[in-house]
Amino acid sequence: MGIDVSLLRDQCARTLERTDLSELGTRHEGKVRDSYVRGGRRTIIVSDRVSCFDVVVGTLPFKGQVLNQVAAFWFEKTRGIAPNHLLSVPDPSVSIVNECRLLPVEFVMRAYLTGVTSTSIWTAYARGDRVYCGHHLPDGLRKHERLPKPLLTPTTKAAHGSHDELASREDLIARGFISQDEFDAAADLTTRLFEEGSRFAESRGLILVDTKYELGFDAKGELTVVDEIHTPDSSRYWYRDRYTVAMSQGRDPEALDKEYLRRWLVDAGYRGEGPIPEIPIDVRCEAARRYIEAFEQVTGRAFEPNTEPPQPRIRRNLGLAPV
Repeated sequence: MGIDVSLLRDQCARTLERTDLSELGTRHEGKVRDSYVRGGRRTIIVSDRVSCFDVVVGTLPFKGQVLNQVAAFWFEKTRGIAPNHLLSVPDPSVSIVNECRLLPVEFVMRAYLTGVTSTSIWTAYARGDRVYCGHHLPDGLRKHERLPKPLLTPTTKAAHGSHDELASREDLIARGFISQDEFDAAADLTTRLFEEGSRFAESRGLILVDTKYELGFDAKGELTVVDEIHTPDSSRYWYRDRYTVAMSQGRDPEALDKEYLRRWLVDAGYRGEGPIPEIPIDVRCEAARRYIEAFEQVTGRAFEPNTEPPQPRIRRNLGLAPV
């Protein structure tokens, strides 16, 4: 398994940055996904865009294919725990899903004291905060240490181009983002999903460090998992054996997600404000390699990259006329 770096370098010039498929319905653009809504169906096209600090900073080769297929893997694996919106995967980068009414909250589960963003739990802890999203944290914890128990640390779901806000259960309810019953049902569902994700990741030699879930209500009013689940974009993974060594040596654990790219941006002086540094091809390829490694380590399958030009391939697989 693994991928030829020369293939990654070649694909850097053929990434999927944007789509325009108005035949599919009303277009909605997110940080990473372009989606098209018609009736009760949504067509989600996962681009190769990469977002750090809530800002799109560039593209990575094959990233959309990895994310779409990892999400499909997990949607199928967790279908017995929670309903999800996935109907079919007609293309490596495309999912057809049921349209749902989204909750305006992202449900973030964290099991470790880590992160480099301004809103991360480690950043807050390091500056002396001992209450995070309503949870009280003990003194004396080390960076990257396992928390006493996994914590649900929700955020408001910001509009495209804006930043998410950390919040507590009480704050979200008081501000009218969500009802008490909705929050508690979502908390129960995401806790069970995180437990299953953590258990399976451990069986694959990985630690599911943290992850975010997005939820909505389907046409029957059932709470449903949407968007993505346990992907390298929405989740942080560490190798279990390498984590122990890194902690004993005072190093950052090796991450199988976009944390590598976040750290490169931080070292370049970027934390989400001001001009975005140009990301070198070598860095883009290494970030992409880690995404692919995450796919293979989690699923146990070899990643099979599709190198066709993405726009005509997607049109063909969706039954649209060529342009």
